Amino acid sequence: MLFHEIYGKYYQTVTQILQRASEKGRISRREIHSIVAEHAFLESGMYIPEAMINSWFLLDKAGGSVLRNAPSVPLTTTEKRWMKAILLDPRIQLFSPDEDGLENVSPLFTPDMFFLFDRYEDGDPFDSPAYIQNFRLLLQALVQNRKVKLQYSGSNGEQIHICIPYRLEYSEKDDKFRLLAILHNKPIVLNLAKLLTCELLEPADSLLKIPTQQKSKLVLELQDYRNALERAMLHFSNLEKETERLGKGKYRITLLYAPRDERELLIRILSFGPLLKVVEPDSVVSQIKYRIEKQKNRQTP
Repeated sequence: MLFHEIYGKYYQTVTQILQRASEKGRISRREIHSIVAEHAFLESGMYIPEAMINSWFLLDKAGGSVLRNAPSVPLTTTEKRWMKAILLDPRIQLFSPDEDGLENVSPLFTPDMFFLFDRYEDGDPFDSPAYIQNFRLLLQALVQNRKVKLQYSGSNGEQIHICIPYRLEYSEKDDKFRLLAILHNKPIVLNLAKLLTCELLEPADSLLKIPTQQKSKLVLELQDYRNALERAMLHFSNLEKETERLGKGKYRITLLYAPRDERELLIRILSFGPLLKVVEPDSVVSQIKYRIEKQKNRQTP
């Protein structure tokens, strides 16, 4: 079923046309051409619109769908197995996933198949009921733009904060979630694992100015040996970036990142060895040299 024709571009395009027609009651020729141009091959625009009415009889002359219900495409067995595998990740439970229909499906892969060698082992307690409840309340506060009352255990002991959350961030290296919020008109960063309780309060000021996240720029040169380019795109997939080909097998990658994530970024870069070179800024080049020299001294008897 994974490669059945109903999952191809033509069927998907026709499905979207019929769904739009069902939603609106009818669909215009202009809208049909727009959907075809966006989702199908160029030549499809020559025959799909006419065929929908005169050959396939899926639309009437007014552009209305002849179907009683909007069409839907069933999930393949592989898709179901992938979804079941994702549900085994404890982090997915933070988002109240719907597991209906997957009860008798075997996962495509399991967590024990992966060995993570570049992640700290003291990650957040994702399976803790208190952690899950706090996370979901914060997520609700973000969606509804509400203030929260937090009981937080930090370096200065337990404190009560009434703040306005504006972003949740996840660190892959630390395996931890962080809350970015406004407290007394200033931005703060809190670790979710240190959050004891969370209480939803009244809506926040809709005119509140969210601080712009300052980003630093990092320029790298990469030698594409043993799929290094593909691995780099995967490693830095969460960052805003620009990639430029310099020559055969040589690329320049420009990354934008939050300064607080610099340590994690350095570790990722070092994992590529000589295939990835830091060009600028000089401050990061110096840090890379220092870490390499430090590692060399450790290995010297």
